[in-house]
Amino acid sequence: MTLYARFAAHIDAVLDSLEAEGQLPAGLERRNVAVEPPRDAAHGDLATNAAMVLAKGAKTNPRALAGLIAPKLDELAEVERTEIAGPGFINIRLSPTIWQDELRAILVGGEAYGRSALGQGQRVNVEYVSANPTGPMHMGHCRGAVVGDALAALLEHAGYAVTREYYVNDAGAQVDTLARSAWLRYREALGESIGDIPEGLYPGDYLVPVGRKFAEEFGDRYAAAPESEWLQLFRRRTVDAMLELIRSDLALLGIHHDLFASEADVQASGAADRVLQTLRDKGLIYEGQLEAPKGETPEDWEPVELTLFRSTQFGDDQDRPMKKSDGSWTYFGADAAYHLQKAGKADQLINIWGADHSGTVKRIQAGVRALTDGRVELDVKIVNMVRLFRAGEPVKMSKRSGNFVTLREVVEEVGKDVVRFIMLTRRADAPLDFDFAKVVEASRDNPVFYVQYAHARISSLHRKAKEEGFDLSGESDLSLLDEDELSLVKVAAQYPRIVEAAAMAHEPHRIAFYLNDLAAAFHALWNKGNDDPSRRFLLAQSPELTRARLELASAIGQIIRNGLGLMGVAAAEEMQ
Repeated sequence: MTLYARFAAHIDAVLDSLEAEGQLPAGLERRNVAVEPPRDAAHGDLATNAAMVLAKGAKTNPRALAGLIAPKLDELAEVERTEIAGPGFINIRLSPTIWQDELRAILVGGEAYGRSALGQGQRVNVEYVSANPTGPMHMGHCRGAVVGDALAALLEHAGYAVTREYYVNDAGAQVDTLARSAWLRYREALGESIGDIPEGLYPGDYLVPVGRKFAEEFGDRYAAAPESEWLQLFRRRTVDAMLELIRSDLALLGIHHDLFASEADVQASGAADRVLQTLRDKGLIYEGQLEAPKGETPEDWEPVELTLFRSTQFGDDQDRPMKKSDGSWTYFGADAAYHLQKAGKADQLINIWGADHSGTVKRIQAGVRALTDGRVELDVKIVNMVRLFRAGEPVKMSKRSGNFVTLREVVEEVGKDVVRFIMLTRRADAPLDFDFAKVVEASRDNPVFYVQYAHARISSLHRKAKEEGFDLSGESDLSLLDEDELSLVKVAAQYPRIVEAAAMAHEPHRIAFYLNDLAAAFHALWNKGNDDPSRRFLLAQSPELTRARLELASAIGQIIRNGLGLMGVAAAEEMQ
């Protein structure tokens, strides 16, 4: 049990005691009672809002209720003293031995420190990337790929059973365009001069090897054949080639999916028809007309009879068509079928989508609620754009023109770890700037460098200790650590709490933010040794204190490794 969980249990026991004594009504909702670090470290080690949360239900003043809770917390051996602050917050100062024990817990826990049973094995499907299989991965895909992969790792660390899924959009018109583009490259490989790539086809060179492979396999069999003879074959085979390329690109980032689900297979299975019938049986389908678009109505708009889903009953802002006027499925109809397929094997669904899909979130959430009777929750995380800069100039991307920066090019230039770390340095829904120069800069302003430098310093410290003959065996006397050093332990001890909070919020960027704070606290302690030699970690004249400080450094290094591991980033042993 983590330190924060232990004190949450203590507060729960205090509240139980007050209920038994008749000083607190039974059955009050405690879900929002929290134990967390105070905003100002000078106020103590922990703080709880218990009195603030429960006072209204208890029909009392928050400070008066705090006055009942605090004395019982003071009775705990771990507590030095409590203080009631403001309108009823309770600040708690702990015994130094608590932080010494927590430091040992980090060292004993090692890679497992921060793991949690929070998820209790709940099945979560995380769908991410899901780019159209029409070319290699580019930086427009990269951020969603990293956010999804880091979130999946975070959820596993917090005790969830995770499936990583990629939805292959292989049923749309763009796949026919891809097949025609590959056929053109196939003719080129046979020696035909194809000239400029016609408008509307994919001009990228990544289709050249696909065309060559087809030429080797088929000879000139389809060079002059009508489209009806080769379109489906080239479509299927080119999608396979693109998925192989996509898997290869993602592997450069250390990303591997458990499952690739095909949109074409979902449609061919009749799943959309079953979804429609299920919703019809629930009384959620009707034939009707949509209102005219808000604002300026297009001249060619006219009301048509459509098959509509009553999505407004589930939080959407308008009912949604399942089928078009020609009887074909809308995107929503096909997506609803796919999500029901996922929901059959999951307790919770998470989609990582680009900002261009933000307008469809409410409707698909409504569909999942309706189809699962609210059993399965769908959370959609919107990932905003990445703006690339080189030498201060924006780098343009255009998948259609073939003039774009591929994920592979970026990873080969700056490295996997840099790319993954930077993608998590902002909230997913905020725009992110990726500057090729700044992301490899050795400065405090570069979070990748700053966190890695902390770990490299710790690794260097241990190498130097061995070189200088310090005896590192046995358990050190952690009571030798002073208040400044224990303050660093207090930051380190927040890690399990951060992991759980990030997992519950589905926000892996919180790990990057925390590691930056931890690195800052470590560097600040390290730098004190520059002005005062007695503050250095290695002191030849004080071997016992040195051992205690080395254990402190080891614990910080362990947490940095653990956190970077969740982000899919390797910890640096030394800076190049």
